[in-house]
Amino acid sequence: MADTREITVTINGETETREVETRLNLADFLRHELELTGTHVGCEHGACGACTVLVDGEAVRSCLMLAVQADGHEVTSIEGLAAADGTLHPVQQAFWKNHGLQCGFCTSGMVISVVAFLEDNPDPSEAEVRTALSGNICRCTGYQGIVAATLEAAETLRGEN
Repeated sequence: MADTREITVTINGETETREVETRLNLADFLRHELELTGTHVGCEHGACGACTVLVDGEAVRSCLMLAVQADGHEVTSIEGLAAADGTLHPVQQAFWKNHGLQCGFCTSGMVISVVAFLEDNPDPSEAEVRTALSGNICRCTGYQGIVAATLEAAETLRGEN
């Protein structure tokens, strides 16, 4: 029988208490236990960034974090970024406007990574954006739209447009 533990996690503003296997990773907890399928699992060893979520405001690879490690913490997935009325987060809006996505597989992790990056660096250069996103792999876009979206979102968040 698998070892289990009760955890309480705030996910996108909602508190969830569940009994989980101690070996269940956070990505699978989000996808399979909570049916929040916007967090994608690509490589399953932290290299691609598709599974990135915010834990207490910090970007983490949810495939590398156990659900039990999130106990008592606040997790924000892609589903938690838009406002309750459906208004997109400025980063989501900039990705849409600048064609920063194609197939969409990497998009949730990319958007979450950009949100965290812009919290730390609200006025980045293009080179800083490229460096910050080097841990997120996109096989479709060529990154130009993603970089443009990040720079535009930074301007919006600074109140410049």
